[in-house]
Amino acid sequence: MSLATDHQGFLLDAQSWTEDWALATASRLNLPWDELDQKIALVIRQFYFTFDLSPPMRPLVKQIKTNFGPDIGNSIWLMHRYGESPARALALLAGLPKPKNCL
Repeated sequence: MSLATDHQGFLLDAQSWTEDWALATASRLNLPWDELDQKIALVIRQFYFTFDLSPPMRPLVKQIKTNFGPDIGNSIWLMHRYGESPARALALLAGLPKPKNCL
């Protein structure tokens, strides 16, 4: 599925996001995408559309901890699952702009 993205692969229009696009992107980047990842993406999307902000790491961890508990909502678990920049990887998979503090 081809949607308009910037040069780093982030969707230009967050409203155009689909699960199929996220699955294809996760596969292309060798990132996990299962039911849990989908639920995390939906929580992050809700955060974005509420606050008009892709969550940087600390708010991301807090949001995930609130919704999924401390076993998943911690930076170590997120880094093991999504690599060294979970906020960036999850924003990408959720079809959101790159968080402002991510390189």
